[in-house]
Amino acid sequence: MLNTTQLIKLTNIRKTLHAFPEVSENEFQTQKRIINYLSQINTPSIQKVGNSGVLVTYKGNQSGPTIMIRGDIDALPIIEVNEIEYKSTSEGVSHKCGHDGHTTILLGLAEVLSEQTITKGKVLLLFQPAEENGMGAEAVLNDDAFRDAKIDYVFALHNLPGYKSNEIVVKENEFTANVKSIILKMNGKTAHAAEPEQGYNPSMAISEILKFANIISYNKPADKDFFLMTPIYATMGDLAYGISAGYGEVHFTIRSWNTELMKQRSNEIVSFMEETCKKYNQKPNISWTQIFRANINHPAAVALVRNAARQNNLELTERKYPFRWGEDFGLFTQKYKGAMFGLGAGISTPALHNPDYDYPDEITETGIKMFYQIIQQIL
Repeated sequence: MLNTTQLIKLTNIRKTLHAFPEVSENEFQTQKRIINYLSQINTPSIQKVGNSGVLVTYKGNQSGPTIMIRGDIDALPIIEVNEIEYKSTSEGVSHKCGHDGHTTILLGLAEVLSEQTITKGKVLLLFQPAEENGMGAEAVLNDDAFRDAKIDYVFALHNLPGYKSNEIVVKENEFTANVKSIILKMNGKTAHAAEPEQGYNPSMAISEILKFANIISYNKPADKDFFLMTPIYATMGDLAYGISAGYGEVHFTIRSWNTELMKQRSNEIVSFMEETCKKYNQKPNISWTQIFRANINHPAAVALVRNAARQNNLELTERKYPFRWGEDFGLFTQKYKGAMFGLGAGISTPALHNPDYDYPDEITETGIKMFYQIIQQIL
């Protein structure tokens, strides 16, 4: 499909992307590198989308289905510990989720589609920004360049450390969790530490809410009513030993397979926080952030992924229950028929978001072949 020279070129661009990572909503140099690469391979239509993303369009001469393939492009605020020649040059930022690899797979797919043009329908390649903070998919969907797109299928992949290299992992219906984070800020009243009764300290409210998080959680991912409320951050007062704190805050991330259960538990959490704050004379300020919808894999789309794996003689694994992490692609699969699938990154590869993770280049060609085979089946 791609020759050795082209694969070496892809490896080189992946390492360049790795060396110059950018966090969500700031991927402007990454955007330039993507556009520059696409321009060199005579890509027919290139548009900026979602502020710092890129949308490529391939059109056939005959009418037919429209397929969107997504790759994410942002990095994480994690310090890289790997001593490699292409080590991150951005202080405190690195590609620890493999989005440099996902981007490279789409660039390789663009090369294939530029050489082997489609005869009908339309293929959109979306280089999506801001996946890690859950803002990118929404930004793309609200962009004028994308708003009128009539899409029949959407597909994406994620590399998966802990699975054999080039193994394909599929699951119908929920593939990843619903995930969102809640922030509670409390304002009570400061007092002298010798007379705490003269003020309203948030410590007991924080204590009861942390205990509640453990009670409401049901951390059994094999069960349909799995629900997890994880404490992320808590603080109160200042380092002034003569003062009883009057301000505090606590942050949690919650996740669930079931969308209705997510809504129900969210309401319960807000209600408990408000009641607890009232009990301890705290004025609550509650907000939600980084919302990820569950990826809902349509059975027909998963069937196409399975067949693509078989056509490419790849090992295929059926996942028994969803992955607990959130993925911004869920906003697309809840709007369009589609699927996300896993691409094994190696049993011994460090886990995603770990400071020693590095995307394995040997799986890039497999990702390209999978997407191309899916496109061929539909068109």
